Amino acid sequence: MELWYSLVDLLPFEWAQPGHMFFMKNALLAILVISPLFGLLSTMVVQSRMSFFSDALGHSAFTGVAVGSLCGLGEPLGAAVAFALGFSLLFTWVRRRTSLGSDTVIGVFSSTAVALGIFIATLDGGSFTRFNSLLIGDILSVDPAKIGLLAAILGAILLLWVLSYNDLLLSALHPALADSRGVKVFWQEALLNAAIAVVVTVAMTWVGLLVINALLVLPAAAARNLAKNTRQYHLFSVLGAVVCGVAGLMCSYYKGASAGAAITLFLAACFALSLLGAGKQK
Repeated sequence: MELWYSLVDLLPFEWAQPGHMFFMKNALLAILVISPLFGLLSTMVVQSRMSFFSDALGHSAFTGVAVGSLCGLGEPLGAAVAFALGFSLLFTWVRRRTSLGSDTVIGVFSSTAVALGIFIATLDGGSFTRFNSLLIGDILSVDPAKIGLLAAILGAILLLWVLSYNDLLLSALHPALADSRGVKVFWQEALLNAAIAVVVTVAMTWVGLLVINALLVLPAAAARNLAKNTRQYHLFSVLGAVVCGVAGLMCSYYKGASAGAAITLFLAACFALSLLGAGKQK
């Protein structure tokens, strides 16, 4: 981290002065790690028409936090990740076993997860307010250990993209064709859903459950309006996520607003501009 702090000290901001406001420097590094994660996963989420899956995962992660708190765990993140992983695998299995559309299955799982989470959180007259911080998030609370965890997850996602992207894409676009070519569609879907589950669960504390779904939809939605090929699609999605992430963090710092909400608004503005760009291309 010392190297990172030394680099940030060169920036022309008052919070970047040496020896001061390490929470802001940590938040900037976290954004630079989280944004590519969302940018990459966003491409597959939009391609697979699973835009509300991350929202359902957020609800399941909240339930995991409630379960962890009920069990007296000091750090309920592990319980939240485990619950979200189980949720994603069960969702994948049910989706493959029924003729219902993805949106219907997502709706069933999402409503069940949030109801279970609220039920557990309010057992014996418990107050839901202690979980309010999860709804908005606080990127300024991230610490170096959690940034290291995010960096490890980013490395794992990059490895997944290098090794399995073609199979993931074919499974999403045409499951029957993928199956005929020997691709194990269920496990490809399960792997992708598990990756989304881990990213959503780990990032929800800092981004906020109310806006985390937007971060998995807007980068690729904007990129899709402008990209002419797959490489551009991924590049625009990742770059858009990173630029809007940094801009949102700066805006939240100087305006005293939620970072997650600010990032989402910048991404929404990029999407609006991408519509204008797509119109000019036509």
